[in-house]
Amino acid sequence: MREGIVMAPGAPDPLTARLVERAGFPAVYMTGFGATASRLGMPDIGLLTQTEMAEHARNITRAVRVPVIADADTGYGGPSNIHRTIREYVQAGVAALHLEDQVVPKRCGQRAGIRLVPAEENAARLRCAVEARGEDDLLIIGRTDAIAAEGPEEAIRRAKLYREAGVDLVFVDGIKKIAEVEAVAKHVPGPKIVSIVDGNETTRLTASDLQAMGFSIVLYAVTTLFAAVRASEAALNELRGSGTPAGVQGMSYADFSDVVGLSFHDELADRFG
Repeated sequence: MREGIVMAPGAPDPLTARLVERAGFPAVYMTGFGATASRLGMPDIGLLTQTEMAEHARNITRAVRVPVIADADTGYGGPSNIHRTIREYVQAGVAALHLEDQVVPKRCGQRAGIRLVPAEENAARLRCAVEARGEDDLLIIGRTDAIAAEGPEEAIRRAKLYREAGVDLVFVDGIKKIAEVEAVAKHVPGPKIVSIVDGNETTRLTASDLQAMGFSIVLYAVTTLFAAVRASEAALNELRGSGTPAGVQGMSYADFSDVVGLSFHDELADRFG
């Protein structure tokens, strides 16, 4: 994407993606965790379908000009489903997507109880994805959730196997400890991704630290989502308690209109309305 590590905050919806872009970040991460929460108000347990996720990706890419890195879960089925997923995401305009090695139904990589498909089977699925991409400008990321299920050694073995399958980057998800970040950095060669999740000790690592370790992209999947939900909860408690929004610390109507690009549409109306 560019020289140096790419910081990609998660965006649960197109509005948040606009905020990520306005803040000056070079990429947006379309997180399945956030997509499920924003669309269904439910947990990340594989509830969204391929068509729902592709539509969500398309809406986010329309909202921003920076590259979008998208969660494509397990590919939503067998080889034909994976092929279709790749083609749908290409048409949606994403810059990159990741495919994971969990058994369906999947679950968030930070949770216990994850079950994995055999590594060699998943490598074949990734080769299918690479072939489906063809000549299109799409980065394919091989994700493994093995660190929580089977430990760092198996996660590292799988990451290496997936790189051999031809993916552009590898992603060991479910990391919670700095020692795990260091192990992946040391033992997984080539372009790789790390996800820093709010609430665990890896938040002590800065983007500069991660770049020095050799990571190409760092995802902050839930930072905006957790912050927004906390702020909304506080605003609602204030409103309920006081009976007025006067004490709520929020954005002005004018500032919000700027975020959503109202002036562009006003100008269109002035010219053509």
